Amino acid sequence: MNVLTRGTRRRPFLVNALAGALVGALLLPLAACSSGGQERIDDSGNPSQSTPSGTSAADPVTRTKTLSKAEYLHPKGVYFGVATFHAPAWATTAAVTVASGRHPRMLEYYQGWNEDFSAADAELSYKQGAVPLLTWEPFAKSRAADQPEYSLKKIASGSFDSYVIRFARQVKAAGQPIALRFAHEMNGDWYPWSEKNSGNSRGDYVKAWRHIHDLFQAVGATEVIWVWSPNALRGARGVPLKPLYPGDSYVDWIGVDGYGFGEKTATEVIQPTVDEITKFSHKPILLSETGSSPGPQQPGWTADLFRWIKRTPNVIGFVWFQHSVDEGGQYDYRFDVNPQTKAAFRKGLDSLTLSPWPVTPDAPQ
Repeated sequence: MNVLTRGTRRRPFLVNALAGALVGALLLPLAACSSGGQERIDDSGNPSQSTPSGTSAADPVTRTKTLSKAEYLHPKGVYFGVATFHAPAWATTAAVTVASGRHPRMLEYYQGWNEDFSAADAELSYKQGAVPLLTWEPFAKSRAADQPEYSLKKIASGSFDSYVIRFARQVKAAGQPIALRFAHEMNGDWYPWSEKNSGNSRGDYVKAWRHIHDLFQAVGATEVIWVWSPNALRGARGVPLKPLYPGDSYVDWIGVDGYGFGEKTATEVIQPTVDEITKFSHKPILLSETGSSPGPQQPGWTADLFRWIKRTPNVIGFVWFQHSVDEGGQYDYRFDVNPQTKAAFRKGLDSLTLSPWPVTPDAPQ
């Protein structure tokens, strides 16, 4: 669970315009093309390879050439993903690249239902060599847990169809695959799309999910990777996951949001949830939000996270929630604040076979 004040996050192009000096200093590592997905970036940000070709992220028409949805679904290695406060802005991606020594292969960002789809954000992610992971939250500016105006019943009955159809058509028009994480952490009670809130009832979540999925299919927005993403069981005790699952024909990846809140290992946080999920589905698993609260346990928790990823079948990647408290995190989850945690993070990345970077046809096969 990670309850946020996400309304202050946007927009990446404004951040880019205001952070010229920082971007200039940090963009060099983003120009490096990988070698088998295992490129190294030193602490000064110096690249080791040449600059990949591509179009301008500011170009509203030309898009970076991508792979197909099918190719992204089953990566040749593990996706290293990150969610930063201003993602997918260049500056924050570059800072993570320098701190971790690796280029992120996935950039996660968030938007509510008061915004149209941003093709520019998806393009900006691909321009940086990363798959865009959009967390799409069915509410607007309010962060209240109870919002009947955005009830699951209204979504399933078609009250928002004009918005959803417009959004789906915009996704189709962009012509690039995106990973779409709709109404995450639905098994908790801190969002309006919980079946405990907003006048929702048992079964409403699945009806809403399937309705939205079917609208995307109807307009031909078929390059979407659908990510169903519950919270770790520890944060939502007593809520079974299977009744909330839309079914394998409606889901491509299963996400798990699992944070350390003082535990010594990531395994004890994440494994029980994965065990529960594998009872009803064997879809690929993505740790769609993860991180550890600060404290003496944080380096060990982080090291164990990478050991867990390496030994667990069917895990195709993880997204580290790189936010401070001021940026909306419940805690300061940034891996590079604590030197021991940073070392564990870098060592953990070194231990994994990462998917090639960039995640575009420029990547070595």
